[in-house]
Amino acid sequence: MTVPLDPAQAPGTTRTLLTEGGLVRRTVLEGGLRVVTEAMPGVRTATLGIWVGVGSRDETPTLSGASHFLEHLLFKGTRTRSALEISAALDAVGGEMNAFTGKEYTCYHARVLDDDLPLAIDVLADMVTDSVISAEDVEAERDVILEEIAMNEDDPDDVVHSLVTSLAWGSTPLGRPVAGEPHSIRTLSREQIVRYYRRRYRPSAMVVSVAGNLDHDRVVAQVAEAFGPFLAAAADTGPARQRARATTARFRRARGLVTRPTEQANVVVALPGLARGDERRHAVGVLNAVLGGGMSSRLFQEIRERRGLAYSVYSFGSSYADAGMLGVYAGCAPGKLHDVLKVVREELATYAERGLSAEELERGKGQLKGSVVLGLEDPGSRMSRIGKADLLYGELASLDELLASIDAVTLEDTRKVAGLFAGKPALAVVGPFESLDAIDV
Repeated sequence: MTVPLDPAQAPGTTRTLLTEGGLVRRTVLEGGLRVVTEAMPGVRTATLGIWVGVGSRDETPTLSGASHFLEHLLFKGTRTRSALEISAALDAVGGEMNAFTGKEYTCYHARVLDDDLPLAIDVLADMVTDSVISAEDVEAERDVILEEIAMNEDDPDDVVHSLVTSLAWGSTPLGRPVAGEPHSIRTLSREQIVRYYRRRYRPSAMVVSVAGNLDHDRVVAQVAEAFGPFLAAAADTGPARQRARATTARFRRARGLVTRPTEQANVVVALPGLARGDERRHAVGVLNAVLGGGMSSRLFQEIRERRGLAYSVYSFGSSYADAGMLGVYAGCAPGKLHDVLKVVREELATYAERGLSAEELERGKGQLKGSVVLGLEDPGSRMSRIGKADLLYGELASLDELLASIDAVTLEDTRKVAGLFAGKPALAVVGPFESLDAIDV
């Protein structure tokens, strides 16, 4: 069954969401902080995530990169712990700790032995709620982030994906890189970052998700103690993107080239996809699996196995609150780019016109189901699933229901969405080319 995650659940109350495949419970604390756990009694570890509903999509051009910058800074020290003490606390128990920033959220996570979960909760909550963000740390981390951006710029794979994103979404927040641009990172001040931190990191914008060998009530008590006075902070009006969703992001079918003296051409062909909660997402997932999701996929077989045109080729999808993208990536010798794009164009046209065969449908569903189940075999993936469900989707489906939804996809369903693969796409190319005049797709 699919359980709605009630945004109006009263503080101090607890609901049992799922009992099949793992006990999932949800408690809302003062200030609107949500705590959701999944018990996995057969393991001896626990994985914790603190999810914050803010990402690069919530930034103005002046603040571009602020969410990612802040993610770095929260590891630099609090009023009670130095940066060394933060890292040493988890190292001393063999734990792992990290964070990542996306376009619509930021996550701080740790993996520890089950007995050390209270320590992980205390350290991460301290970081998230009581960071100092000193002027010295801002300047030191500014250089680190500029190095990170430069490193990504040296990787043609990263460059071509960043390029297609900027082409497809233009100058909108979705089109800007998560890490920001060098000029925005150089000009962000400590005062701007601190204001952003205080404004966005609010209890009502956060979800604490934990999966592993745990007791829900104990986790809730530990989270309440670790967050302490922060929970009494006044609720805000929600992330900026919530207020901006009335204007749907518009996909642009643009073309772009980054000229690099590389030995390989990197190319992404992209088309408009589905928003995150679209009910057609399972049908598109099956189509994507058959198109370029594995070694038996159409693109892999035709481009790599039969013609030897590229070593790496795959299709992908990305979804946001109100928009999405479907894409095909290939890395090939520059002289083979024309042939690679010709095959991609033909396969997309065939998809749009004919959809799948019955055999492909079953194979695609099997591949999608297998990837879902295999991806949920450890506490980290379970933590991510329940955290995202609460922060982004507002509902949580049982694994059995999710698999049943994939199984229910029919040939007619895939034909109805096959039109997403039609039309002239956005095209991003990185390689030793002077122009795109002779490159068509």
